[in-house]
Amino acid sequence: MSIVSIVAREILDSRGNPTVEVDLRTEKGLFRAAVPSGASTGIYEALELRDGDKSRYKGKAQFGANAILGVSLAICKAGAAEKDVPLYRHIADLAGNTELVLPVPAFNVINGGSHAGNKLAMQEFMVLPVGAESFKEALRIGSELYHTLKGVIQEKYGQDATNVGDEGGFAPNILENSEALDLLQTAIEKAGFTDKVVVGMDVAASEFYRDGKYDLDFKSPPDAERHISAEELADIYQGFVNNYPVVSIEDPFDQDDWEGWSRLTARVGIQVVGDDLTVTNPKRIEKAAEERACNCLLLKVNQIGSVTEAIQACKLAQANGWGVMVSHRSGETEDTFIADLVVGLCTGQIKTGAPCRSERLAKYNQLMRSVSCITVPAVNHKVRSRVIFSQTSVETTCGVRQGATMVTM
Repeated sequence: MSIVSIVAREILDSRGNPTVEVDLRTEKGLFRAAVPSGASTGIYEALELRDGDKSRYKGKAQFGANAILGVSLAICKAGAAEKDVPLYRHIADLAGNTELVLPVPAFNVINGGSHAGNKLAMQEFMVLPVGAESFKEALRIGSELYHTLKGVIQEKYGQDATNVGDEGGFAPNILENSEALDLLQTAIEKAGFTDKVVVGMDVAASEFYRDGKYDLDFKSPPDAERHISAEELADIYQGFVNNYPVVSIEDPFDQDDWEGWSRLTARVGIQVVGDDLTVTNPKRIEKAAEERACNCLLLKVNQIGSVTEAIQACKLAQANGWGVMVSHRSGETEDTFIADLVVGLCTGQIKTGAPCRSERLAKYNQLMRSVSCITVPAVNHKVRSRVIFSQTSVETTCGVRQGATMVTM
């Protein structure tokens, strides 16, 4: 494959901030890729450079690792075209995978933290349709549940409480994180999906870590009574697991609070996901594995800077017995690359926002297109989840264990 030309341009992401788009041409045609950016970013991520020119976009024009990634994504798309195969098949070949797996989507339906202007400290409250028979059904369940949740929130807090955050989830102005879980549980029951849907969270605790404590009201003036220790925060998580169908918690502690991470992972017996902790970086993944700090990697290609390195990070996590969840960023574009990435890497899990806002739905809709194109045994047309239970890796096409029960798909 010979590259005829590469052209980069500045476009806007879903938050109205500038980002990089790359057009790469070969004899096979034009291949375009756009790069996302995050709001709650880990300090160990690949460096995203912004030019600081206050006269343009308040100093947020950018280049650096994000420019490298744009080229990498475009080359990967061109490589698939050169082989005359779908992008997900090309990615599977690069990763050494023969089968293809459609993922369980984690719909972020309530936004807080750095993604919303409400009082919620914890950033994402997600629903996972692990009981779906297919990705098509999973998407339908997510959509129906989203609209049911809207009605539940309106009824309790009023019409203006259904404004949405950066990722399309509702952002009611509530303070207590358990209240968000109550809303989810009510909506799940009202929609009739109790046996099909479980709950995941992205706490993004580094965003409210202050001087060795965690501030659960960090958007308000400092209040020492709301500052708690890692042990107290772990007790809150245990309460969530005991009282709600929570099966996955992401970034429960600060990115350098290794002791807090390790203690929680040993304690709760659910999936504990590393994002700011691991930043898709092999060195951080290796340390997390040694410390037994988590048991699942959140895979974000722009954290490490290239498709090749992202695949390597995924394989390293899987070699350590971890799950892998492919993820978008809060500042997204209409690029659908991660929808093909999750199928090709066979991770079985993806989070890319609520079933709302076109930059989020672009990924879900691309997965729907993949369903109609994949010509493999029917079992792989089902969604597949890979969830950690009691420190035992459970990969299944038919459900996810909770306690002594199995939720059947």
